[in-house]
Amino acid sequence: MEDKEQNCNCEETAREEKISELEILKQSFDEKKKQAEEYYDQLLRLKADFENYRRRSEKEKKDYLDWGKEKILLKQISMDDVLEQALKSAKTGGKVEDIIIGLDMITKEFSKMLKEEGVEEITCEKFDPNVCEALDTVASDDDEDGKVLEVYQKGYKMNGKLIRAAKVKVAKRQSEK
Repeated sequence: MEDKEQNCNCEETAREEKISELEILKQSFDEKKKQAEEYYDQLLRLKADFENYRRRSEKEKKDYLDWGKEKILLKQISMDDVLEQALKSAKTGGKVEDIIIGLDMITKEFSKMLKEEGVEEITCEKFDPNVCEALDTVASDDDEDGKVLEVYQKGYKMNGKLIRAAKVKVAKRQSEK
């Protein structure tokens, strides 16, 4: 009988240990589940914050672009005013010298505006395919090979970056036979 009692105690003890382990596992599971829910909530908040940041960034970028356009357009509007005055002067029979002076002023004002915006003209003495586009080549014995003979359209860089290549006529040395 004692053996039966001992067996019962052992079974009872084993059962209590299993229940205790089960409670520990359940408690651990509940903690991990709570932690997972917290992480999920954080993830949702981060996702919403990121979407708000992205929208705000896009709006700011658009605002900056609009501000930049406005700044340039105001300068161009001033240039338009000068052009209208020159046209009015030409129509009222102004002297040719006055018209030339007016056009010279317009050209200088426009060059000044470009310089203020970081735009610089490319000077082309020798053909450079990185900044020039050869529209025409002319065979020549007198000129150096690759010498720019004529600039059809000026080229420009803005803050060191090419924005328009110069269109040029280039001398091509004739090969001797």
